[in-house]
Amino acid sequence: MLIAFSVSPSVADDQGGVTGAVADAVRIVRESGLPHRTDSMFTTIEGEWDECMAVVKACVDAVAAHGPRVGLVLKADIRPGRAGELEGKLERLEAALAE
Repeated sequence: MLIAFSVSPSVADDQGGVTGAVADAVRIVRESGLPHRTDSMFTTIEGEWDECMAVVKACVDAVAAHGPRVGLVLKADIRPGRAGELEGKLERLEAALAE
């Protein structure tokens, strides 16, 4: 499965940013060992249901340490029996665009 998610505190730090909290979450993703990609809006991880959701929960818990309220946006592509879709979906798209 692929899970794209964004997690951030609802209250910014003293400088009006959330970068520190988001960095704590991304660090957890990187240490998870799951295939992943982070862009300016979301982090996408690939794996089995339980391992992906454990990473999302750990990220929420890390961000919760930065404030009393956390926002989470999550989108999942649940496709049993498939692996390598983090790259595979993009490769198929690029092939279709090249036609």
